Amino acid sequence: MTSLRKLGSSDLEIFPLALGGNVFGWTADQDQSFAVLDAYTAAGGNFIDTADSYSAWGEGNRGGESETVLGAWLKARGNRSDVVVATKVSQHPEFRGLSADTIKAAADASLRRLGTDHIDLYYTHFDQPDVPVEEIIGALDSLVKAGKVRHIAASNISAERLRASLEFSEREGLARYVALQPHYNLVSRDTYEGELRDLAERTGLAAVPYFALASGFLTGKYRPGTTVASARAGSAATHLETERGRRVLAALDEIAGAHDVPVATVALAWLAAQPTVAAPIASARTVEQLPALTGVGELTLSEAEIGRLTQASA
Repeated sequence: MTSLRKLGSSDLEIFPLALGGNVFGWTADQDQSFAVLDAYTAAGGNFIDTADSYSAWGEGNRGGESETVLGAWLKARGNRSDVVVATKVSQHPEFRGLSADTIKAAADASLRRLGTDHIDLYYTHFDQPDVPVEEIIGALDSLVKAGKVRHIAASNISAERLRASLEFSEREGLARYVALQPHYNLVSRDTYEGELRDLAERTGLAAVPYFALASGFLTGKYRPGTTVASARAGSAATHLETERGRRVLAALDEIAGAHDVPVATVALAWLAAQPTVAAPIASARTVEQLPALTGVGELTLSEAEIGRLTQASA
């Protein structure tokens, strides 16, 4: 069984792949979602990533669908204490932004939908630069003190705002971010590498990258002349048109062949091997898609293989 790893400076122990909840209540109905969640936990998984806004973009949806499905599953399985639940605030249609009142009201709404009394990891989903970091951290700290949130984290934030947030937490002795959720994968490296990653490394933050498979491109199912039935096919296919995209696919094919594993597993293993990364996030709509994702815990790439992918993706 894959061993768990520590999430940054927190006391959370997580599986090296976070299961993305963006599909629950959107492209996966409740039965499908339950099946995926069951299979993920059966494979040793314990880290589930959702957001209060998932999936407000779906036809007929209002936001909160993913948390509601996840809450129903936790209740049905009676396994809340075995699962690390991460959710996010700022994008729900009824709770937009990061004012102190919004953060507190959104957290209560998330707790109701999840059917739990605490959130293990609570992210600011998108930073709101016109709200002072003091107000945001103050509100998050009050949730931690109230026992509603165990640890706090940030997503889609600039290095400057992240630094200011960490400094304020240190100075005032308030809850401090333990993790960061950046957009990061083999065909999108500049979205994290550089100032943001340097800051995470210096301050001991764990990175939990989203779009880890570049909307499916890094699963290898998008090839010249193929069409894929997926809600995200358009954005994934654009990588085929770039020289870098084709170079990365060729390197992934070669390494996947050598290990006899799916291309997606290799792409995730490269990400998991990067400095600061604790666990990439990937979602599965069906149980069949899961083994390629959870397999990241079993695959260790050699220095040469990591180097080959790093070079191909430059």
